[in-house]
Amino acid sequence: MRAASVPSTLAFVLLTSCVTAPAADLVLRGGTIYDGSGSAPYVGDVAITGDSLVAVGDVGRTRGAVELDVSGLAVAPGFINMLSWGTESLLHDGRGLSDVMQGVTLEVFGEGTSMGPISDTMRVEMLAEQGDIRFEVPWTTLGEYLEHMVDNGVSVNVASFVGATTVRIHELGYDNRAPTAEELSRMQELVRAAMREGALGVGSSLIYAPAFYAQTDELIALMQAAAPFGGMYISHLRSEANQLLESVDELIRIARESGAPAEIYHLKQAGSANWDKLDSVIARIERARADGVRITTDMYTYTAGATGLDAAMPPWVQEGGYEAWAARLRDPAVRRKVINEMRTPTNAWENLMLLAGDPERVILVGFKADSLKRHTGKTLKAVSAEYGWSPEETAIELVIRDGSRVGTVYFLMNEDNVRRQLQLPYMSFGSDGGALAPEGVFLKSNTHPRAYGNFARVLGRYVRDEQLITLQEAVRKLATMPAEHLGLRRRGSLSAGFHADVVVFDPATVADKSTFEEPHQLAEGMRHVFVNGVAVVRDGVHTGATPGRVVRGAGWTGWNGNRN
Repeated sequence: MRAASVPSTLAFVLLTSCVTAPAADLVLRGGTIYDGSGSAPYVGDVAITGDSLVAVGDVGRTRGAVELDVSGLAVAPGFINMLSWGTESLLHDGRGLSDVMQGVTLEVFGEGTSMGPISDTMRVEMLAEQGDIRFEVPWTTLGEYLEHMVDNGVSVNVASFVGATTVRIHELGYDNRAPTAEELSRMQELVRAAMREGALGVGSSLIYAPAFYAQTDELIALMQAAAPFGGMYISHLRSEANQLLESVDELIRIARESGAPAEIYHLKQAGSANWDKLDSVIARIERARADGVRITTDMYTYTAGATGLDAAMPPWVQEGGYEAWAARLRDPAVRRKVINEMRTPTNAWENLMLLAGDPERVILVGFKADSLKRHTGKTLKAVSAEYGWSPEETAIELVIRDGSRVGTVYFLMNEDNVRRQLQLPYMSFGSDGGALAPEGVFLKSNTHPRAYGNFARVLGRYVRDEQLITLQEAVRKLATMPAEHLGLRRRGSLSAGFHADVVVFDPATVADKSTFEEPHQLAEGMRHVFVNGVAVVRDGVHTGATPGRVVRGAGWTGWNGNRN
């Protein structure tokens, strides 16, 4: 009897330990799961071990070393910021509070310019052009930059397109000319090298010098180098205003002739005369999609854009870079010509000051010079009145005196179009802003509220308050769809085996708080954020953790099944 009782006791102990011993690092209990598929939500659990999701929905008898009751809250895959300018801000403060507190777990860089590849000359320029945020530049390639950021410590995952402007400057400088055959070949090889390092494709921003100087054939050639690696072409169109339709046609042509998918950055119709073009834009996109060309779009959810005063001046005066631009503006004859062109409607280049319609609708938000920071948050009209100059003269003087293009907000778009765009089935979202914090060096300048509110605004204003789309559709657009468009492995969905990028938020309270008058305000409603299984936000407070990784495209030659 005694001998027989030993195995029975042992079996009982083993069975008990199987039931009670933690089988996961973390289990989120009783949340409403929005898995990213767009399907109806359901109440269930999410189990995480290490950096991966091990079970979603029914986790069986799995217990977690840590268990969180998230009943009544939404549980979703982490959001993807399709257009981030956190390239410098995250080097200074890797927490990325303005985005993390909205549920962003992946920042995608590369709108036209990227942080690599750079030449020695470009490195000197990058150091010289720094403003409030100062950082060393020990990298040369785009891959080295991304690794440097992760080594520095970052709370979010990071990825990047290689900039068409960057490879152009690398080989041509700031010249207004076409590349020679040899130069174009070298530009293509720079693209291939970036793709092997994990770039997601090629990004362009064609309203700005020197990108403005690139012809369509040059962009097709760059994409022909990226396409075999699975790269996407993504572009700030050559015009978002008077030549909008022609610019959409150009993007579609680049996609067709390179064989790559393409995405329109921050789709908009700038200037009231162009607000009625949305129907035609949609028709072009959907015709191309019906023909088998994958065209997608992203947007920010505001009626104002933000860039610099360079977007109010003709590209020819900017040839050669900032120093040459400022030197020309000091010449009285050149200045008169520039002022005349700034006042004259044209289809030849994008004049955001004219498109805004009034200098009262132009806000100055970012100065490099301490002597000019007192103008932060003022309209161009108000600053012009203070100096007694015309708006055009004021813009020119500010560029010269600040030693920069001067950060500027332009009110350009129509709210009805914003609402309609948001509902397009191929629309995702990007802040077009830095990843900031309402403290320290970031308070030396203002920013567009999209940096703090773009994603929360989708969930609060447009989903809960206006009910333009369902919450499950919003999560699909914020997470799963952009991951699919970018060809990312194991990201963007609440599925077993995927990386544990998970957000937990209160649908009843999530909201953007940032305004144009007081932009440095964090969004509300995000309870928990996990990046690669690590809590970076817990109970609405940043934990200080920096588990972010480099997320690479399909062309990465170092892929081993684990790092992405």
